[in-house]
Amino acid sequence: MFLQTVVADGNKEQQILNQMKQRASETRGDIENIVKNIMDDVRKNGLDAVEKYSLQFDKTKPYIIEQSVIDKAYNDCKPELRTALERAAENIRDYHEQMMVKTWEYERAKGAVLGQTVRGLHKVGLYVPGGTAAYPSSVLMNAIPAKVAGVGELIMVTPPTENLSIEVLTAAKIAGVDKVIAVGGTQAIAALTYGAGFIPQVDKIVGPGNAFVAAAKKMAFGTVDIDMIAGPSEVLVIADYTANPTYVAADLLSQAEHDKLASCVLLTDSMAQAQAISCEMERMGKDMPRWDIIKESVQNYGCAIVVEELKDACKLANQIAPEHLEVCTVAPRELLPMLNNAGAIFLGSYSPEPLGDYMAGPCHVLPTSGTARFFSPLSTDTFLKKTSIIEYSAEQLKAVSDDIIALANAEKLNAHANSVAVRFLDTEEEK
Repeated sequence: MFLQTVVADGNKEQQILNQMKQRASETRGDIENIVKNIMDDVRKNGLDAVEKYSLQFDKTKPYIIEQSVIDKAYNDCKPELRTALERAAENIRDYHEQMMVKTWEYERAKGAVLGQTVRGLHKVGLYVPGGTAAYPSSVLMNAIPAKVAGVGELIMVTPPTENLSIEVLTAAKIAGVDKVIAVGGTQAIAALTYGAGFIPQVDKIVGPGNAFVAAAKKMAFGTVDIDMIAGPSEVLVIADYTANPTYVAADLLSQAEHDKLASCVLLTDSMAQAQAISCEMERMGKDMPRWDIIKESVQNYGCAIVVEELKDACKLANQIAPEHLEVCTVAPRELLPMLNNAGAIFLGSYSPEPLGDYMAGPCHVLPTSGTARFFSPLSTDTFLKKTSIIEYSAEQLKAVSDDIIALANAEKLNAHANSVAVRFLDTEEEK
């Protein structure tokens, strides 16, 4: 069959899944060495180093893209695409406004006030790939949650290609990006990490990129924050006998076309469904422009696993922890309580993964390579900084002072204990 298919027996499916995990291997050592040298050079020499590498790799120095250029791109963008981007932006904004965390306080007792301030980060850098990997939807998905969160300044960097993407610049305008700088590659990440001339140091860097950009973000972490290190794209579909094989096949292909390392997995309790979906994938895939990529992706990292019951499919799905998880069954919501690990869950036959990629509103920047076990999608939370607030009166501090002193002394931190005790010496002496 086109889609490698096994019947789960506790061993065969694990062998396939282990093989698929290898595709998200560590960054090559030669890439890491190149990136480290560039990062160190920019840290020491600032804009001069950034300009040197920009001339070497992109044949031009970095520059700020004027607002007039962005406005022209917006006006030149195809009306139907501009409308689609604006509708998508509205949905993304609406969704993220619903989840926004607010500053809060409460009074535990009279004179004991506790709370948390919630603020957007001061400066954020958004990396946007250039060339054939120009995705305006990713601009919206990264930038709009940042703006909803109240980020002070959102700076987008993108490689200075000969013809800057009209679609990407249009998305930047729609999303409310504050500044766009033409600079790409490792030198762009380094500039945002350390600051370089007119390119400011930011608090956080988000956005996708190639292996060099991913390695640079990994090295930047600690000096600045980052969103995540994204791995190859993946989709997992749980389908029962009621699922439409054509729909499921189309959804599996939609991920396989991303790149040769993309993964598509089918979990089903029906061998007949696995066979039908596999046939449909091959039939439809052969007519698609990216067939060569699809074929290699499916053959190397695609599979169908036939299980006895759907609850077994849920257990496997939790083990895989996929980026995208579709549930195409007679009662998809019944499985939802059993699905704990996924970047995004799509319920029912009319909630295909591309709906989430482009239009529904939740962010399509999702954890990959099993990291959905502990990571969450990019959202307003990604761009927020939370600070605890503690305000006690003398009476409330006195009430807990003995406990604080006991804990501090147990840890041999006598100055901690004294910090509390000194406030009540007069009281003790009066007694």
